[in-house]
Amino acid sequence: MAKTKTSFVCENCGAGYSKWVGKCSVCGEWNTVKEETPMVEDKETPWLDPNESMLSAKPQCLSDISYEEEPRIDMIDPELNRVLGGGLVRGTFVLLAGEPGIGKSTLVLQTILNAPHLKALYVSGEESARQLKLRADRLSNNQQHCQVLTETCVEHILVESKKINPSLLVIDSIQTVYSSNSESSPGSVGQIREVASILLRYSKTTGIPIMLIGHITKEGSIAGPKVLEHIVDVVLQFEGDKQHMYRLLRAAKNRFGSTAEIGIYEMMGKGLRPVENPSEQLINKRSLGLSGISVACTMEGARSLLIESQALVSSAIYTNPQRSATGFDLRRLNMLLAVLEKRSGFRLVEKDVFLNIAGGIKTNDPAADLAVITSVLSSSLDIAINPGVCLCGEVGLAGEIRAVSRIRQRVSEAERLGFETILCPQGNVDTEDLSFATAIKVIGVSKVEDAFRYLFTQS
Repeated sequence: MAKTKTSFVCENCGAGYSKWVGKCSVCGEWNTVKEETPMVEDKETPWLDPNESMLSAKPQCLSDISYEEEPRIDMIDPELNRVLGGGLVRGTFVLLAGEPGIGKSTLVLQTILNAPHLKALYVSGEESARQLKLRADRLSNNQQHCQVLTETCVEHILVESKKINPSLLVIDSIQTVYSSNSESSPGSVGQIREVASILLRYSKTTGIPIMLIGHITKEGSIAGPKVLEHIVDVVLQFEGDKQHMYRLLRAAKNRFGSTAEIGIYEMMGKGLRPVENPSEQLINKRSLGLSGISVACTMEGARSLLIESQALVSSAIYTNPQRSATGFDLRRLNMLLAVLEKRSGFRLVEKDVFLNIAGGIKTNDPAADLAVITSVLSSSLDIAINPGVCLCGEVGLAGEIRAVSRIRQRVSEAERLGFETILCPQGNVDTEDLSFATAIKVIGVSKVEDAFRYLFTQS
């Protein structure tokens, strides 16, 4: 009997090898090369109508192709609709990934239950039907339009889907589903690649949107081969700290909309609640007026968001001062502290600096720089910042405050929330017409010294 020939594939990038190696020469990762058995002969696909096969397609001239904007499926959830670009397009292949226990299954299940016009098939390879029932009872009583299937073989799943003909198919999760065409174990590179290809073919030939729930690695990237993210139409990432209430839904890839939108949810006892006005939730009015606290006007995608920057500066107990940042890049914080010392003359080399972005929100917007250094200096001097002032501006290495994007939207959000003054880069004030803001005072600053002079010398 002939020996079965095996190959070795990197789980991170999908590169193939003839023998096992400890380090992948393509992506540089260690211990990611796994043994993979070859695929068996392709079996029949009873779920696929021969008349619908994608292989029967013929070349067409691009000018002869007629196009009509397809109506989107309303998911009822305003935050999910925003991230998807207005709703779910027919035949869309969606991948939703996030940390364990962050609420991925809860988000998908409650969306299905709250949308009675969706005839959904929820396939679970991780939980039993009883476990899903317990969760559904906690989320909603409207359950007649949702059918549950506990199965891990993709061929059996698609046979049942063909019988039901749902308007939405959910697979929870892609790492537990396998194909009988491959002898690899579920969750391996070969199985995920094969299952994703079968589901893609089914989605595009039948027009049924499919939503996959996926795992992530300890580094935070989506588990499985990178080809999985290339195959799907939309990649959604569910982020947040399980110790905090708020969750962020981001689109890392979207063929039918913008990747600049985000959705914000609050974890409640009965599921996830969409937060339509997050700025009011993230700013604690009771903490304003204390030293070390400032409000930054940032942009998360295309949405303006006001967040609270909290800093604590104290004398260092040990030889090496501590630097800690939650919700903000620690390397950027060190750079801003160096700017404070070099350009403004404030000595922080012998002090511990702790920074926190309140609410569990993580921000990468450079416009938060001005608020961060202001809160650090406020804590160091023990002088409170006027609670009616918010700030936005990127701080350069020379101590200059650089212009930021979407300044009109930032000013409008600060004005809507009742702030009296906003400090923004002088470059934005010179190039943008901000005369529409009548209820808020716009002050342009070009250097960090100008901002400090206004904030800490006002009576």
